[in-house]
Amino acid sequence: MKFVTGIFDSRGDAENALQKLRHAGFGAEQICMLSPRANGEGESSCVQATDGEQPGMGKVIGGVVGGAIGASGGLPLGMAISSAFLPGVGPVLAAGFITAALAGAAGAAGGAAAGGALEYALTEGLPRDELYFYEDALEHGRSILIFRTEDDAQRESAKDLMLKAGAESIDAARQKWWIGLRDAEALHYDPNEDFSRAEANYRKGFEAALEPVNRDKSYDEALKELQKRYADVCHTREFQVGYARGHRHAASRQGRSRQ
Repeated sequence: MKFVTGIFDSRGDAENALQKLRHAGFGAEQICMLSPRANGEGESSCVQATDGEQPGMGKVIGGVVGGAIGASGGLPLGMAISSAFLPGVGPVLAAGFITAALAGAAGAAGGAAAGGALEYALTEGLPRDELYFYEDALEHGRSILIFRTEDDAQRESAKDLMLKAGAESIDAARQKWWIGLRDAEALHYDPNEDFSRAEANYRKGFEAALEPVNRDKSYDEALKELQKRYADVCHTREFQVGYARGHRHAASRQGRSRQ
């Protein structure tokens, strides 16, 4: 399965792009939208995560709203909607193919199971190192549209439609996010050293610490996993310092979400 992801400044923009995809003949089962939920919108029975739980897509606690959106928000009839609580983000609305996994899990074993189903639905085929940037976009009030297909031509067509509708690619969002952090990280690394020489490996370590599988693990605890994906750089000083800083960044974000 291949995916195309677009990040939009508003839910309305994402809904407009979703409509364009549907009008182009793509099925509702191919499309998913994630959006921050406004106060009072949808079910009000979302459950706050416990202090022991780490932030991340796989730790969502939520109640499935279900049903068709129809007139609500302008989404096409027949697209189910679910509501969930995402630590670090807050209440999130999920529409489209992802709600089937949420509904089945919540019906069988409650909200925690729905959280696991959401993680599986998002990581099945999607690079797991992108999940943090979905969360970051949602935290900043942006909406995400995900399109899935086995067909290369459909993928390119959907990508083109999203871009024309105002989507920012995940790669562009990721680069913008790093630019916002870079100067502070350069000073932390060594104000007397040319950070550009260390930046590539430092950034890999920083982002590796944000991946769901590593967020609650120290460098030593995560080393076996890191060796699988970053064998050529994970033993370098820059990577290790970046990994430690990435952990602090994630912890700071988690702390803000509890305030």
